[in-house]
Amino acid sequence: MDGLQTSPLKAPVIEIIDLSSKDDSDNEEKPDNSPDDASLQELEDGDDDDHQSLYEDMLEGMLDRSEWDEEPADMCTIEEAFAFRKRLRHVGEDEFIAETIETGRITAKKLCTAFGIKPPSLLDGQPDHKYYPLLGLGITRELSKRVKLPEYNTVDDAVHLLKRSKNIIVLTGAGISTSLGIPDFRSKETGLYSQLEHLGLSDPQEVFDITIFRENPSIFYSVAKDILPSSQKFSPTHAFIKLLQDKGKLLTNFTQNIDNLESHAGIVPEKLIQCHGSFATATCVECGYRVKCKEIYNDLKAGRVARCDRCVRTLRQAKPFGIKRKRSMNGVPLSKKKRQSYEDSTDDEEDYDIAVAGVMKPDITFFGEDLPETFHDRLVRHDKDLVDLVLVIGTSLKVSPVSEVSGFLPAETPQIYISREVFPHLPLLQSP
Repeated sequence: MDGLQTSPLKAPVIEIIDLSSKDDSDNEEKPDNSPDDASLQELEDGDDDDHQSLYEDMLEGMLDRSEWDEEPADMCTIEEAFAFRKRLRHVGEDEFIAETIETGRITAKKLCTAFGIKPPSLLDGQPDHKYYPLLGLGITRELSKRVKLPEYNTVDDAVHLLKRSKNIIVLTGAGISTSLGIPDFRSKETGLYSQLEHLGLSDPQEVFDITIFRENPSIFYSVAKDILPSSQKFSPTHAFIKLLQDKGKLLTNFTQNIDNLESHAGIVPEKLIQCHGSFATATCVECGYRVKCKEIYNDLKAGRVARCDRCVRTLRQAKPFGIKRKRSMNGVPLSKKKRQSYEDSTDDEEDYDIAVAGVMKPDITFFGEDLPETFHDRLVRHDKDLVDLVLVIGTSLKVSPVSEVSGFLPAETPQIYISREVFPHLPLLQSP
């Protein structure tokens, strides 16, 4: 970034300024010991990573401005804060810092309050540059937010936007399918992840980890039946998206769901991006043979690892020539007991075919795999310049890169967020 030598605030946030540096503060009288001295000493004694963590902890622990017990003596008014935030977004971080801090127009301590940061008491009496790291984190946080458009506030406003818009992006998550008995992932008591403690995983998301799938596909198959749609029924939300399509208003439906219910509802392939894949098809991890998922449906519902029919046929043809390999797909010998724990096969297949036949993996995107190229191509090269309204429905937006879509789209494009729960981390509805 330009200007690294002129202002520490322009450096990457990770490059925290050394609070123990020898500068003009060396001649200043140090304040008497106080309850905050220990924290300040940590900042002065720690390395850059410690500084980063402590400042981030400060930022995370701070209340919203409206919840402050008392306001600092020298702080920005709400009008000033709005103006500073607007200016930051208009000119960018470098120019903003040049106009404010470098010109001496305002202190870093006071400017922190423009971004909702109450100056911590542990920095009381310290020179202004000690606030630079905190201000830098505040600026970074601000730039990651999407500021709420003040002219849209009511249901009538939403109706007006739906009527007016012609290129609507609909970004959907598991919440639009829960009415059909398909669990979402992160609800505290009913979500899929909360029900997987019995598997003994360090993190329930490991069920969808590609490395673990390759090592032991039975873990995924043991829970696949719980997220596999039992019919082709779809929810009213799916029908609503189809209605947008029928009226010529749907630009793209980006879905994080893997149940393929959008297709059952009639969303055409050219309007649908299945960001995390779907259960529509499955592919052999060994030979790449692809089939419709209905061909392994019985295995999925039974929690039984599905093997590739083409691999099995090939191995059966090779058997008379004495080619007999008892190895798992990753080359690690398997005991007879372990194979029997997740296979339902004849003794002949167990001794010969099953040990080497590839596992069928539903074409859903696991953690550790790239999203389909169509996701990025559609969003960047097509939708970004056309979208005039965004609907976010039934998702907590916690999984990247889908969670970054909202902030990537033009700031002036209206966005409507529809959810049963409020998620404070979302950058969708931030007010100045």
